[in-house]
Amino acid sequence: MSDVLALMDEWGPERVVCVSDTRTGMRGVLVIDNTARGMGKGGMRMSPAVTVAEVARLARVMTYKWAGADLFFGGAKAGIMADPAAPDREAVLRSFVRALAREIPSRYVAGLDMGLTERDAAVVQDELGDRGAAVGTPHALGGMPYDELGVTGFGVAEAADAAARHAGTPLRGARAVVQGFGAVGHAVAKRLDELGAAVVAVSTVHGALHDPDGLDVGRLLALRAEAGDAAVKEYGGGRLLDVGAELRLPADVLVPAALQDVIDARTAADVRAKIVVEGANLPTGPAAQRVLAARGITVVPDFVANAGGVVAAGFAMDARYSAFRPDPGAVFAAVSAKMRENTATVLAAAHAHGTTTHEAAVALAQERVRAAMELKGRWPR
Repeated sequence: MSDVLALMDEWGPERVVCVSDTRTGMRGVLVIDNTARGMGKGGMRMSPAVTVAEVARLARVMTYKWAGADLFFGGAKAGIMADPAAPDREAVLRSFVRALAREIPSRYVAGLDMGLTERDAAVVQDELGDRGAAVGTPHALGGMPYDELGVTGFGVAEAADAAARHAGTPLRGARAVVQGFGAVGHAVAKRLDELGAAVVAVSTVHGALHDPDGLDVGRLLALRAEAGDAAVKEYGGGRLLDVGAELRLPADVLVPAALQDVIDARTAADVRAKIVVEGANLPTGPAAQRVLAARGITVVPDFVANAGGVVAAGFAMDARYSAFRPDPGAVFAAVSAKMRENTATVLAAAHAHGTTTHEAAVALAQERVRAAMELKGRWPR
């Protein structure tokens, strides 16, 4: 218990619920970080490596993400320690949400994160018999399928364009590298291509595909639909580099859109991009952020850059019990406006206060959360 208590500070977490089931072998955790601005809302992930500390860290990111986007929900996250490729994944998922029936959806509404799909959101709704239990469900169920639409990746690319404008580096014609070609990464590459950038590298678990003259993003997207992560091997052009080499390639824009903690201080010293836009959650740590800032590299923090998903989730939350689907056109317009506005605000604040962009973004989010806590009598006196 001492390690869970050590996770707590004046911001949260307010609630940590660990559950297990001997029949299915399910083990999992829900962390509700801070609900001063609204009920807990955040993704649910499935991975054999899930830990309480990891989920708590991600729940805090959600607190900042909602506040940074100035939307009125609180930070939360859930994690299931299981292999998403296992044949019994659905039984494990159902066991997890049953165990949390007192929390979902009264205190927490599930979303999608690593290892889970739109169909899993449908399973959550079915298991609890409540359309309000999860968002991100398939279009056929009246939901907002974020991954299918590529909402988060679209927003990351919009943030990249805003950062490029702030830095005086037009995105059209700029060289971009995207680490990860999954739900977020492929949508980033697609939108960057539409905005006129030359995507010179993308990576998956099979390697980093690099062509300094630019990749054919349309062909890569078609290959991804057929071969998944193996698309980089099936492309038939460019060079296939080792995984991680893409982080050190010369580029104008680097988008780490795969896993957390991929850029440490040593890697940050080797980054050759002018702008880093964090598509993944927590791809850099404080030491790496300081190195990048000292080198004059503009960084758009994760909970600013990838907040397109929470903007879409805001629409989906409103529509949970509605007979009408959310309008994708309205969602994409709101995501574009929010990402561009928030990126410009954070970059300007960092410049004005002489801080890293992460410090500026956290300060803005904490200011909003603290105001809500004070108004509700929750702030320590």
